[in-house]
Amino acid sequence: MTASVASNLEQVKEQIKLACEKVGRHPEEVKVVAVTKYVSTERAQEAVAAGLIHLGENRDEGMTEKYKTISNNATWHFIGTLQTRKVKNIINQASYIHSLDRLSLAKEINKRASEPVKCFVQVNVAEEESKHGLSADEVVPFIQALEEYPNVQVVGLMTMAPHTDDEQVLRSCFKDLKKLQQEIQTLNLRYAPCQELSMGMSNDYQIAIEEGATFIRLGTTLVG
Repeated sequence: MTASVASNLEQVKEQIKLACEKVGRHPEEVKVVAVTKYVSTERAQEAVAAGLIHLGENRDEGMTEKYKTISNNATWHFIGTLQTRKVKNIINQASYIHSLDRLSLAKEINKRASEPVKCFVQVNVAEEESKHGLSADEVVPFIQALEEYPNVQVVGLMTMAPHTDDEQVLRSCFKDLKKLQQEIQTLNLRYAPCQELSMGMSNDYQIAIEEGATFIRLGTTLVG
């Protein structure tokens, strides 16, 4: 029998608490995004009932379908690669977009949004060919170029670590993103406060929290 989202959440909360204790952080600093892309609308509703207010989808159809039922009872995060032509389908549903990685996308978000959208700039820290995102040295010039798009607010950076059990590799990836975030904060850009770090998934979220994650994206561990 599939475990309930509520019981999974209790275990996740315990792991968050332990990870925070290790580095002197408060669990309240970490927000959990329940990644509902592979589950039914009913399971997503169960997540909301369990107290999870952040839901993540990676396809416009999936978000639109669940949004019809759940609507503003959740805060919606678009976490997948976003094609420019699909922006119009999700723009007034998603409060956060985790995959801003090119100016054409920023331009489309800016054009379609009725108010500023919280965006994470996606960084391919590990420079894996299979992953989207900017390389570390492209990030600062990219963010500086976003000044002309008032509806794009850079709230933070996002990365996906390599799929590995090697803790050093994971830690190094998360540390590098944190360092980059601090570099952007020193620029004091009004449109890019960059206070958040979206990093850590079911297999590595404890390490991500130890390295400063403020949003973790959990699918398997939480909703299946």
